[in-house]
Amino acid sequence: MKFSVFQVSRKGGREKNEDRMGYCYTRESGLFLLADGMGGHPEGEVAAQLALQSVAALYQKEARPVIQDVTGFLAMALMSAHHQIIRYASEKGMLDTPRTTLVAAVVQGTAATWVHCGDSRLYVVRGGELVTRTRDHSYLEQQAAAGMRGAPVNRNILFTCLGSPTKPVFDVTGPVTLQQGDKILLCSDGLWGALSDAEIVRHLSAKPVSQAVPDLVELALRTAGTHSDNVTVIALEWETPDTFESTRGISTDSISDGVFASTIQAGVGDAPVDDLDDAAIERSIAEINEAIRRSAARKT
Repeated sequence: MKFSVFQVSRKGGREKNEDRMGYCYTRESGLFLLADGMGGHPEGEVAAQLALQSVAALYQKEARPVIQDVTGFLAMALMSAHHQIIRYASEKGMLDTPRTTLVAAVVQGTAATWVHCGDSRLYVVRGGELVTRTRDHSYLEQQAAAGMRGAPVNRNILFTCLGSPTKPVFDVTGPVTLQQGDKILLCSDGLWGALSDAEIVRHLSAKPVSQAVPDLVELALRTAGTHSDNVTVIALEWETPDTFESTRGISTDSISDGVFASTIQAGVGDAPVDDLDDAAIERSIAEINEAIRRSAARKT
């Protein structure tokens, strides 16, 4: 498996940066994550970090070296992250819970599958064209998808997220077969809120991700000005053989099956990211395995 990847996060005009991103990989699988802690609720950065840590912990246990049921894994991992945030708030005796968006993609074999909750987005770009992007779980996007006309709706108002007292709404998409040179971009609303889809696709298509991502982030910050939101982006390119050596790429072909690599930080603030609820993780894994067993039984 060969890919180029680049990630960057900038604070913009906000008091603090509550976005988090990172990626993990084994010899035959890669996981790419981005979370945007929500303002208006306490400790958004903790919610975002807990989400990444929880999903990464599950991935490390399940990718041996591939995830057997990617769709089931992404759904269960998202719910595990949600429960970790609820548990954290309960143990702290918090009156309001930390909350975050989440978008996570697994790439293995020649396909990508992703899950998202909230308005952090994933774009797939091929040959200068937008193949697909996620649809925000916001009232604005819901109104637009339904072709409804009415009073303007604030794009920042979401109807679901991780950490809310209500069960998260999420969408799993894929698998989408990748072609060499395809680019996948995950971003917080600080990017797409300042730039149009066409601008994002155009800049991402023009250069390798190691150049396109920082350029996109700078453009978003300049466009939004002093009131810019945090801008966080992680993007990968499914490499073509003739360009791989000239880019900052990762080749997993030479690593052993037991190797797990991750850029996700160990913790942030007082979040107990090194003390994840192992029992909850084991329950999630058991649920995943049961879903795999049921799926296999239906096919026989």
